[in-house]
Amino acid sequence: MQITIIASGSGGNATLFASRGTRVLVDAGVGPRVLAQCLAAAATAGAPGSTSAGSTSAWTPDAIVITHAHADHVGVAARYNKKHKIPIYASEATARAAHLGDPEGVRVFSPREPFAIGALTFSPRPLPHDAAQVALVVDDGARRAALVTDLGEVPPGLLEHVAGCDVLMLESNYDEEMLDAGPYPQHLKRRILSARGHLSNAQACALLAALPGGTHTVALMHLSENNNRPDLALAAARDALLGKRARLLAAPPRGPLVLDTAPPPGAARAPLAARQLGLFPGM
Repeated sequence: MQITIIASGSGGNATLFASRGTRVLVDAGVGPRVLAQCLAAAATAGAPGSTSAGSTSAWTPDAIVITHAHADHVGVAARYNKKHKIPIYASEATARAAHLGDPEGVRVFSPREPFAIGALTFSPRPLPHDAAQVALVVDDGARRAALVTDLGEVPPGLLEHVAGCDVLMLESNYDEEMLDAGPYPQHLKRRILSARGHLSNAQACALLAALPGGTHTVALMHLSENNNRPDLALAAARDALLGKRARLLAAPPRGPLVLDTAPPPGAARAPLAARQLGLFPGM
């Protein structure tokens, strides 16, 4: 299974999972043009398993799974549904709260029951956020990956849910000191800090410190461009992962960032090595 992080942040979120001919986009916070550009950039850079985005079939996913109804995750879903007739999967609460396009193209899933799309099985679990949100474990029968973003605290059972995944993509949204000193109004700071807000670097590190063995790659996701810095998030997480032999990297606001769920050669010797592909200048 290959994972391509297209975008991760308040400006838009989208991650493509591909295995054995099945391609599923999780979240639709960017449009088809950005998706095609990112996949073309990944192919040009020679990312393993990437294909050219020169034709529509090269970048059009078989389905889209929406984690929750905030615009940076769902904003372009209706466009995919209408123009490309791509089915949209969402929980009942998300389907009620968001405009997903033609209701005939919407598939409702339970936030606690696995469901399959082609070669991929998705296992959701509810997360505490100010919109109905789910973590997802994606399994292709050989490898497993977890996507966990947009949560204000780590709920009971989440660690067990993601334990043993080859790849963990985990929110590390803000540095507490930067948020406190930053320009956001107090009501927004309170929302971010709340149990239904976002996960701080320190909270992410607490989960990583408790993570059992088996995870070979950790990607820090949804970093705030105003209240965090990649070096701060990475330094904190590196300490939490000490001795776990996991690669560590931070997803940029726009990718592509290509991850392979197979353990990379030499991972034990170079645990922090990772390949990041830049698409836009300065990122």
